[in-house]
Amino acid sequence: MRRATPTRGAPRLPRPASAGEVTPPIRRRKLCDEIAERLMARIRDGALAPGEPLPSERELMDLYGVGRPSVREALQALEHAGIVEISHGERARVAVPSAEALVAQVARGAHHLLRVQPETLPHVRDARVLLEVGTARRAAERATPDDVRALRARLDAQRVVRERQDAFVAADMAFHRELARISGNPIFPALVEALFDWARTEYRALVRAPGAEALTLEEHGRLVAAIEAGDADAAEAAMRAHLTRSDARYGARPLASPRRTPGRPAPRRTTR
Repeated sequence: MRRATPTRGAPRLPRPASAGEVTPPIRRRKLCDEIAERLMARIRDGALAPGEPLPSERELMDLYGVGRPSVREALQALEHAGIVEISHGERARVAVPSAEALVAQVARGAHHLLRVQPETLPHVRDARVLLEVGTARRAAERATPDDVRALRARLDAQRVVRERQDAFVAADMAFHRELARISGNPIFPALVEALFDWARTEYRALVRAPGAEALTLEEHGRLVAAIEAGDADAAEAAMRAHLTRSDARYGARPLASPRRTPGRPAPRRTTR
């Protein structure tokens, strides 16, 4: 008996799954995810430019045939991702990209990470040393007389508030941010501020130690002198000593113990 020939153009039936083959289930997407993806596509295609307002909630409801809650969830998701900006009483706008906005978005997740896993703080310290040692070198290579005057002004402002801890910490951060600005990379100041802020809790404990403010000011003075002289090696060494001296002078502070599985021994602590 001859085998029947399939009709040309007839739809081909899907191949049945073989024994043992695992096929992932088709996930049902939320309406808000679909709306957010469609808006993202319009932004990527240039139909919605940075700074331009999005359609109103009512227009989006009519355009996509959905309810207001789904539209608001989609806009909130895009806001959390740093794609749009939402102000009370105004239409959402496409966010204008900036280094500060990008780093701030990452910072929110980093703060949560440090709260949940405080044992990651040494990694933050290491990242800060690596970044700021490099910015100090570059600042010494590129600083103009105006840059040096601006950095000295930051140092003078920090001296004025040395007896007020919160103001002293803020002035310290401003000094490091100014130094990063001199490096010429617009991303570095935002990163320096974020790393400084992530380690702020530990820093506050260190500046309470007797003589810590004076030592910080002295080390900042060495940094300014090296940058003014254009001595990149000296600036790099001064920054490294400034950021790592806390371990040598005060000893490594114990971090909060990470959560561990019952029955497992606690991890051994090591000091750098």
